[in-house]
Amino acid sequence: MNYAQLLFPDFSLILCGYLVCRHTALNRTVWLQVESLTYYFLFPVLLFHSIVKSPLDLAAASRLIAAGVTLGLFGIGLAYALPHLPWLGPRIDRREHAASAQVAFRFNSFIALALADRLAGPAGLLLIAVLIGVCVPIFNVAAIWPMARHAQRGFARELLRNPLIVATASGLLANVLGFRIPVWLEPAVTRIGAASLALGLMAAGAGMQFGPLARAKALAISVLSIRHFILPLAAFTLSRLYGLTAVQSTVLLAFSALPTASSCYVLAAKMGYDGAFTAGLVSLSTLLGMASLPFALWLLV
Repeated sequence: MNYAQLLFPDFSLILCGYLVCRHTALNRTVWLQVESLTYYFLFPVLLFHSIVKSPLDLAAASRLIAAGVTLGLFGIGLAYALPHLPWLGPRIDRREHAASAQVAFRFNSFIALALADRLAGPAGLLLIAVLIGVCVPIFNVAAIWPMARHAQRGFARELLRNPLIVATASGLLANVLGFRIPVWLEPAVTRIGAASLALGLMAAGAGMQFGPLARAKALAISVLSIRHFILPLAAFTLSRLYGLTAVQSTVLLAFSALPTASSCYVLAAKMGYDGAFTAGLVSLSTLLGMASLPFALWLLV
């Protein structure tokens, strides 16, 4: 499989947003409104749709779920620990860490869905949908907590106001209750999801500046190393510990090496943090995914 070809569309949209913002009349004033549209409407619709469109067979995938949650909690723990490491902590700005820690454990669900279908067909698609449905709420909570804590904003209030968490929770509830989007509404919802991907990535590019990454090299290297090197190794170990099937192992390893979520930038910017630094991390993570995905799947050979 040509992983570079799979990831290139996402990176090209980020580059497109960067160029449009800096070389046309569509400047940052315009893109701030695009960010709001994406964050409060387009992304929530996509999340809800991704979760409700496939029935979740939790019993059949219980070991994969356990492995995925364990992997996620491990990544969250590593990301949270960075400022407390004696040789690294003094070199990390706590505010920048609060916004960028999410890059270490969140994942691009759009690429996850496309990759699982190509790797394992319908079975892989269903398994990745289960992981998305279970892990997205955990990861979103973990992403918001350090930002809300550092900014001294009410954590519960931020959770209840966060449209991504509301959409995920309502999607899981709707799935459990057997709700499905009506056939006549499916095309419109699908198009909204496609728009959220394109505009979200372009908004990340519009806010992108590589200069801030140079100022916080230690933090950037740390979170991206967790995302693209440590987590694939941990996933390989967990696939053996939990006795996963071949298809489940493939899905878990691919899941572990995905680029970080493009909405990391939107979330950081909307909570008042340095969106440019986070956007740079998202862009680098997309590039690194071209290497980490083959590396993770190679571990299974």
